Amino acid sequence: MNAFRTLHRSILLLFAVVVIAIVTLVHFSISKIVAEQSRAQQQSLSPAVSLIVSQILKPLHVSEALGKSRELVQLMEHQDINETEVFAALERLEQEFGLTFFIASDQARMQYNSDGTKLALVEGEVSWYFKYRDREADAVADIGKWENPHFYIDNKIYDDAGKFLGFFGVGKSLKSFVSVFDTYKRQYGYDFLFVDGNGDVMLSSDATLNARQSDFTNLSELAWYASLPDPVKAQNDLNNRLITIDGEDYLIAEVGLPQFGWTVYLLSPLDDRQAEISQGFIFSVVTMLVVIFALFLLIYNLLYYFRRDMQPELIIRNTHRLPDRNQLEQTYQDIVAENTTLSVILVDIDNFIQINDQFGRNAGDDVLDKVSGFISSHLRENDVLGRWSSEEFIILLPEMGPREAQELAQTLRHGIAILPPPSDYPEMHLTASFGVSFSASKRNLNELTAHAEDALYQARRDGRNLVRVQLIDD
Repeated sequence: MNAFRTLHRSILLLFAVVVIAIVTLVHFSISKIVAEQSRAQQQSLSPAVSLIVSQILKPLHVSEALGKSRELVQLMEHQDINETEVFAALERLEQEFGLTFFIASDQARMQYNSDGTKLALVEGEVSWYFKYRDREADAVADIGKWENPHFYIDNKIYDDAGKFLGFFGVGKSLKSFVSVFDTYKRQYGYDFLFVDGNGDVMLSSDATLNARQSDFTNLSELAWYASLPDPVKAQNDLNNRLITIDGEDYLIAEVGLPQFGWTVYLLSPLDDRQAEISQGFIFSVVTMLVVIFALFLLIYNLLYYFRRDMQPELIIRNTHRLPDRNQLEQTYQDIVAENTTLSVILVDIDNFIQINDQFGRNAGDDVLDKVSGFISSHLRENDVLGRWSSEEFIILLPEMGPREAQELAQTLRHGIAILPPPSDYPEMHLTASFGVSFSASKRNLNELTAHAEDALYQARRDGRNLVRVQLIDD
């Protein structure tokens, strides 16, 4: 009845383990796929963010920082602008930063460029200055200089009293943007659009969409945008929207540029994302197979231990293979017939009776197996390990002197003391005591082991986990 009760509990345990494992694997796989989708999304955004920072925000920060310099304010607040000093400062900045700079003075109504040119700010002829002067925003992004289109960032400059002095700006040729965009597109495979609040495309990885002669392309002119539902276009929310361009699927991601009131639309090819997610799914499947294999090993070991509990007589332990006293007597005679000297070590597992009482006889048998296996791994080929009693082992060491035998015993004592306990009994701590004897002449086994036993008793009396030696007086 106990056997069937144990079997019933084991089956229930295995069933619970399988159910938990399946639920865990399904959850892990779904989580992995979702995480891979998020990772692919993040990976596609990271290069775009890097480009925005380096190509758009960096010039903005440069112009903002330089616009607050005392030198620039002093140049612009003079009643009579010193054009020589202005051009020298702008030329120095262009050489230092590799960008185009300009100063638009409200006092002189003149724009000074770092290439040495200047332009009169006449209302009706130069529209950008008067349009942006009356806006509340202190920083404006725009496209201009149509003979060689540039992207400009215009920052308003004020004196200490808050009086408007004009604009200080930084510009960058659209040709350099096209080159950078092309590199990113070839490397990462996606397109992007910089769109202002009116839906005009200010910058694009598609050079055909960039402005020409103040003629901007509007989102509404793009076929894929026109095909979107009206509610989507009305809300102007395209994030994670799936679109089709020339027969290929793209996923849109949005990045806001509140500094200019722009939105960056990142068009990521869906085929590349699907490939990345597929790789993540394959990894999940492989992980599942590994976990299932580990589960199989767990079930196998549970069945093994169940079988061991039901039929312990079918499991042959290492200690059962060791020679007993009767077999050792014949082995000893063979050894002394061929060798002139012999050392003997008796090994006693400390507190073995308490181990059996506290943990059970199966635990005691595990300890005997563990200790005998450890001792065997440190013996020479012609050395002999045998059972001397229920908790003692004997080691016969042909042609080994007492000093070497004592050193071997110390090695074994230390090794047993640091052996990890059986996995089922982690709180168990093993130690052993050793008695060493030696004979340089042929004697009977009982006489030799009697001295080894005396040494072993001495090790026990002195506190256990010790090595003691008692030699035979010739």
